[in-house]
Amino acid sequence: MVTQKVDYQMIKVKIKPISVNACWKGRRFKTPAYVKFEKVTLMLLPKMIIPKGRLGINFIFGFSNDSADWDNPIKPIQDILQKKYLFNDKDIHEATVKKTKVKKGEEYFEFEIYSIK
Repeated sequence: MVTQKVDYQMIKVKIKPISVNACWKGRRFKTPAYVKFEKVTLMLLPKMIIPKGRLGINFIFGFSNDSADWDNPIKPIQDILQKKYLFNDKDIHEATVKKTKVKKGEEYFEFEIYSIK
């Protein structure tokens, strides 16, 4: 199968984007699964220094389930990254996200954080 790049015109919708924090009433609590995921992920992440100022981030998610939404892991993983590397995700001004299909048991995520000059 050959995929073709189709050029689309950007569509601008004049409405203030809603924050994920404004989407639910009341307090949200971390699930036991997320607490475990956060703990393990924090231990697996290498030491590195994140530059100050405007940042960009690239993600690649390896999912074994092809119907997994590409955007679901962004916020929890981004929150873990900012906890580990002591930056504020409000400083992220651009991002790319890719998803790829992998065998069950071989799931992963990759990331790159870079300075925007």
